[in-house]
Amino acid sequence: MPLQTTQNIWHNGDLIPWEKAQIHVMSHVVHYGSSIFEGIRCYAQEGGNGIFRLREHMARFLDSAKIYRMPLPFTLDQLCAAVVDVVEANGVAPCYIRPVAFRGYGEIGVNPLKSPVEVYVANFPWGKYVPGNTGADVCVSSWSRLAPNTMPSLAKAGANYMNSQLIRMEAEINGYAEGIALDVNGYLSEGSGENLFLVRNGTLYTTPLANSVLNGITRASVLTIAKDFGIPVVEQALPRELLYIADEAFFTGTAAEVTHLRSVDRILVGDGTMGPITTALHDEFFGLVNGTKPDRYNWLTPVTVKTRETVSA
Repeated sequence: MPLQTTQNIWHNGDLIPWEKAQIHVMSHVVHYGSSIFEGIRCYAQEGGNGIFRLREHMARFLDSAKIYRMPLPFTLDQLCAAVVDVVEANGVAPCYIRPVAFRGYGEIGVNPLKSPVEVYVANFPWGKYVPGNTGADVCVSSWSRLAPNTMPSLAKAGANYMNSQLIRMEAEINGYAEGIALDVNGYLSEGSGENLFLVRNGTLYTTPLANSVLNGITRASVLTIAKDFGIPVVEQALPRELLYIADEAFFTGTAAEVTHLRSVDRILVGDGTMGPITTALHDEFFGLVNGTKPDRYNWLTPVTVKTRETVSA
């Protein structure tokens, strides 16, 4: 989806014009992938707008930085305030929000410790991420997820998404909307940028963090809703073939939200339509974020945006 520019980007404590948010070609991040980031959505509700699980996202941002020994000179409260500031300054809602921190221009070489850390927050309109209005047709990728002792999956690091790019490009070239990766032991992991859920005989299954998956905020939200609905939930290593005999399957993620899978490797999931458990979780999630249901978990941070942006799908 083409990037739609906005007016301001937050940089190290100040709002700067979008076109001024530039880095040098010799910045450490360009050569060694030394960045961490977040993806957050701001939703439009009746009479207002709300950022979904802002504190949880920015806490994970700080966790990712800590894992990579990347000191951020901002507290959790300051980072949350920066997100609110840039959304309100740009007057764009609903929108997607991209905080990013990276090693900038300083030294060359693998050791990043003497390169300065830059922090930016941008926001822009963004619509549907996974193609397929009647469910996504996906495949199992030939690319595996990173092993736990190679690169940490709990960090939302830019370098991890080179692996994701291979998964997504392969899927699209072969006519699929998305790919599902296995871990290094051959068990299900996740999509290129989404967590994976399956339903079998009324039980909701998802892959645990030990299977090289990101600790997704939307994943955690769906698990909370499912438990409140009394849906049995199992987090365990899952074999590939469970994809083919599942009654229902869906992706979760900030970009993907809750997207049901129509087929895997050209095999229909159930009858191909969104099943009852996926539908219940999907409808509850969108009811919460769109304001048609009460925000009983206090997941939304209100922001004041006078002009709403039309988001293309």
